[in-house]
This record gives sequence, structure tokens and C-alpha cells, in this order.
Amino acid sequence: QVQLVESGGGSVQAGGSLRLSCVASRYTNSRMAWFRQAPGKEREGVATISTTDTTIYSDSVKGRFTISRDRAKNTLYLQMNGLKPEDTAMYYCATSSQFCTVTTCLRGYVYAIWGQGTQVTVSS
Repeated sequence: QVQLVESGGGSVQAGGSLRLSCVASRYTNSRMAWFRQAPGKEREGVATISTTDTTIYSDSVKGRFTISRDRAKNTLYLQMNGLKPEDTAMYYCATSSQFCTVTTCLRGYVYAIWGQGTQVTVSS
């Protein structure tokens, strides 16, 4: 099965930007997504992109984050602008071959394959 490796995390000040990358071990045109989990909090779906590049964002990041994919490089991206301290979390990419709807495509149970995560820390 495909393996996912995230990178690009780091520490930034509020208002700054980061771009996360997730490289797949082989070509995949499946739905892909970014999730995050802060200490003591539940995992949260951040953004997802479909096989036809339709995107869905959580309300907490809409207008600040952009998900995209480069199929030639087997890579998923998350461009994060206007970062806030509450964006601090471990960020994970995931992929799914299951059907989902607008209300379920940001739910973790839809996704079967996950990366190991990359840490994002935003200071005020």
C-alpha cells in the first residue's frame, strides 16, 4: 500500500506562513486530506481534495489555508497563511478510496492510510 511522509513543519510567529508537503510512495489519485491534532484535543479535519481537485476546508482555516496536489511529484501540499497560535498542532496527511460527502470528507474514519505527522508551532 502507499506510504505517506509529511514535512515542512516548524515554528513561526503569529501571522506567518508555512507550506507542508506530503509525499506518497507511489502515484495515487485518491482523495487526500490534512488533519491536525493538538495536545489534549480531538483530531480535526483541516482540508481535503478530491480526485477531481474539488476542495473542502474546515471553518477554522477557510480563507487562510490552501490544499493542492502535484500528481507528477506524488505530493500533497498545505499552504498555511495568517497562522494563529491555535493552529499549533501535529499535522497529518491521509488518503482514502472511500466515497464521502461534504459532511463526512473531513472525518478521520474515512481515511485508511496516514503519515507520521509534522509539528507546527505558532507563537504569539
